[in-house]
Amino acid sequence: MNKEISNNTIISGDCKEVLKDFPANFVDLIITSPPYFQQRDYGFIGIGNEISENEYLDNLYSIFKECIRVTKNTGTIVFNIGDKYLDGSLSLIPYKFAIGIKEKFNLKLINNITWSKLNPTPRQDKRKLVQSTEPFFIFAKSNEYYFNQDAFLDYLDLIKINAKKTNGNGNGIGKKYYELIETSNLSELEKINAKKELDKVIQEVKKGELDSFRMKIRNIHSQPFGGQDGGRKIQIEKNGFTIIRIYGKTLKKDIIESPVESIKGNPHPAVYPVFIIQQLIKLLTKEDALVLDPFSGSGSTCVAAKLLKRNYIGIEINQEYNEYAKKRLEEIENLNMEMLFI
Repeated sequence: MNKEISNNTIISGDCKEVLKDFPANFVDLIITSPPYFQQRDYGFIGIGNEISENEYLDNLYSIFKECIRVTKNTGTIVFNIGDKYLDGSLSLIPYKFAIGIKEKFNLKLINNITWSKLNPTPRQDKRKLVQSTEPFFIFAKSNEYYFNQDAFLDYLDLIKINAKKTNGNGNGIGKKYYELIETSNLSELEKINAKKELDKVIQEVKKGELDSFRMKIRNIHSQPFGGQDGGRKIQIEKNGFTIIRIYGKTLKKDIIESPVESIKGNPHPAVYPVFIIQQLIKLLTKEDALVLDPFSGSGSTCVAAKLLKRNYIGIEINQEYNEYAKKRLEEIENLNMEMLFI
């Protein structure tokens, strides 16, 4: 029988045991970073201290199985795992983990988001480059997972929109395409239709409905990518041209650039940036969703969730880390209370 689980709390204990008390299909999102294999001293004997790599992965799989059970069918599970040099060679542990998950469980690997560290730890080894990336694997239980691409790195869209307002749209839009249409070997009717569609798309840009566009004209421009038999190739063959509309949103890539976070007084030796977790929470949940971190450490996931008005639950075996995480969360609460009186 499941115990009653309260939101917005950090539970002290071993997540492998604590998760068994959670009901099935309970949380919207799990984001976590388990201890890396033989990397750091986390102050206890447990995951990360295994003798063999296979034992480490098996322990992660057993916890991941519980993560699947407690996650809703519309939810997602995000694991961040670092790599390890063994006998002078990268072990590729994160990717072995991801492959193992796909082989053992019926999940979809939606994205492998790469964290590019702006201030990676320098290496003394002159025969290896500095490791500056880590993966965040996003797994989904079904095709119904929540995914708000517009919310992910949304500040980039604001920068682009403001730049566009500053630069304006100009009056020379499409001039080169009019010239190319005139000099092309399109029929007169095809030229008339091409100019008509060009006029239309130019007006869409000037009204702000589009960011920009591209036009491909038969026997002038190269075939659409790969020369596939898709819609654009057919349009060129049938009409003599095709127009590719480009909307104003920034292309959202599977890379996040962020410095390694260092917090004064934090007892935890490995902290991932709250900024990254905020982006993932915005991408994968709505407000008031429930976010769980089974290896909550210093509480960064819980902090990010609280800042974004999501509910959170953390699980952590190390009591010192728990006390520190609770202080971080209390500081946010106190700050919010102060803002009410400003």
